[in-house]
Amino acid sequence: MKRSVDEITGNRRMRRNRRFEWTRRLVRENRLSTDDLIWPVFLCEGKGVSEPLAAMPGVSRHSVDRIAGEAKRVAALGIPAIATFTNVDLGKRDMEGSEILNPDNLVNEATKAIKDAAPDVGVITDVALDPFTSHGHDGILRDGIIVNDETVEQISKAAVLQAQAGADIVSASEMMDGRIGAIRDALNDAGFQDTGILAYTAKYASVFYGPYREAVGTDQMLKGDKRTYFMDPANTDEAIHEAELDIAEGADMIMVKPGMPYLDIIRRLKDEFGVPTFAYQVSGEYAMIMAGGKMGFLDEERAILESMTAFKRAGADAILTYFAPRVAEILNDA
Repeated sequence: MKRSVDEITGNRRMRRNRRFEWTRRLVRENRLSTDDLIWPVFLCEGKGVSEPLAAMPGVSRHSVDRIAGEAKRVAALGIPAIATFTNVDLGKRDMEGSEILNPDNLVNEATKAIKDAAPDVGVITDVALDPFTSHGHDGILRDGIIVNDETVEQISKAAVLQAQAGADIVSASEMMDGRIGAIRDALNDAGFQDTGILAYTAKYASVFYGPYREAVGTDQMLKGDKRTYFMDPANTDEAIHEAELDIAEGADMIMVKPGMPYLDIIRRLKDEFGVPTFAYQVSGEYAMIMAGGKMGFLDEERAILESMTAFKRAGADAILTYFAPRVAEILNDA
């Protein structure tokens, strides 16, 4: 005898809670807010400069004076923090990335400007050397090899300078071994015990960084690739080992980069360690959504919000995304 749907489901119909918008809101498991957003911004030399990036429609590099105005906009939108990345003049780049040790470099000047313009907006800086090297790598290059310990010494000094400029959190994205502990020691020794460290714990050797490299000016100069220090996209257990080390060495937050292709890594790290876990929606992810929207292949706004929700569902506590101001505007209007 044919059974009714109620007999099959035991009177439990999942669609009941989906029937109205108000019921969908009541049972929603993950919620996105402006509190989840960090805006990565690109810096450039000069004054009064905003340079649009061809590979990232809607994104520009900003000079220090312009980034101060952007910081005020971020504050008004309710976005908690800005993460800065720089494109310095080629004449300031060398094999060691020594410009990162200039107390008045572009990163540090931007930090001061942001804190002056919007004191309540957090500033997250990065100690990786790629925007400062003439070869485009994240560390010091010797005889074709990225040398680990010399790089760690250099970025530890840079972290102190960035803290002195007013950085609230220093991030380590270059994936050198032992760098979190060395940076923590350097910050503590210099009196910056309260400066946080964001570890790029699982940073994969990904194809999705392409537009970013244009933004920081390393796309035409990178010699070789970064697979000797970035993680293999095939690995998951390795991310656990990296996280164990970073947390033990003093990381306050850990991060997975890229984001969408590695949602499983976000979920696994959050479940395993329960520490603040961030996701970075990288430039290639941004560019794909923008291209899909431009071509009419998808609803751009819905795709943006769906991707944000995916990060929250995977366990991300915060999301670095170039969409941050746009997402904040959408949420605030709602």
